[in-house]
Amino acid sequence: MNSDIAVAIAVSAIAYGTPLVLAGLGELLAERSGVLNLGVEGMMLMGAVTAFFTSQVMHGPGWAVLIVAVIAAGAAGAALALIHAFLSITIRVNQIVSGLALTIFAGVIGLSSYAGQVWNIGGQHGVHQLNKMDLFGLSGLPVVGPILFDQDAFVYLSWVLVVLVAYYLYRTRIGLYLRAVGESPRSADAMGINVTAYRYTHTVIGGFLAGLGGAYFTLAIAPIWTDGLTAGAGWIAIALVIFAFWRPDLLVVGAYLFGALSSLGFTLQANGVRLPAEFFSALPYLMTIVVLAGASTTLAKRRIGTPAALGVPYVREEA
Repeated sequence: MNSDIAVAIAVSAIAYGTPLVLAGLGELLAERSGVLNLGVEGMMLMGAVTAFFTSQVMHGPGWAVLIVAVIAAGAAGAALALIHAFLSITIRVNQIVSGLALTIFAGVIGLSSYAGQVWNIGGQHGVHQLNKMDLFGLSGLPVVGPILFDQDAFVYLSWVLVVLVAYYLYRTRIGLYLRAVGESPRSADAMGINVTAYRYTHTVIGGFLAGLGGAYFTLAIAPIWTDGLTAGAGWIAIALVIFAFWRPDLLVVGAYLFGALSSLGFTLQANGVRLPAEFFSALPYLMTIVVLAGASTTLAKRRIGTPAALGVPYVREEA
């Protein structure tokens, strides 16, 4: 493999991995609080359709339109996450059922599809989209230039968020409390930590980040809206959290690995390599199955550091 193809694969891996980084960070925060959110796919789809609609109808400077579109996408994801939080934390509905219901509700045959039809945005080409930045004028450098210095603002934002989440989890008192809530809510409650508030807050933040991940699809990867545009990225993001052992640094590595697998067929074909497209299309989903199957083994459960209270409802009166 020559250096040009390697650089092309790396650039594509970052592009296709960025929405996985954003959604994965959101799921990681929710799971660290003890809430399993299987509604990520629906939240990403709602973020994608909301961002695209906002960018199409809003007038003004491109940068301002994109900022509003991104905020609207995050708000759409957060709104769905709030529903999930209410159902799973307050009413104590089974978290798996609640998350799956939200994905169906907002998914390909649900609210996101309905919104796209009502707003009549199907098939339209995006008016605004995220453009690459020649950071410090270094994009022309060999190899590292296109990879590190010729990305859009969302990519750089995702890198900053990875650092901030890692610092938050392991270097702040609030992050320590969050991990305590996910491991032993009873002990956390005895220390005076508001378990419900922590779970609500981080579930909603997780939904906001999932909405941002969805927005990246329609504002950068494919500036057009079609039903089911995320194509299962939400499920991959959930698997990534397990793959990364609930660590932000490993999550970004895994996201780019999955991003490379997702884009490998297109990248190789663009560089003259002819291989069956179906094989490459199946790679990220095959890897997802392998990760989940491996994580389900008894040995893996003991070693990968799953939050002990993940998926377990907590009510103070029962403590």
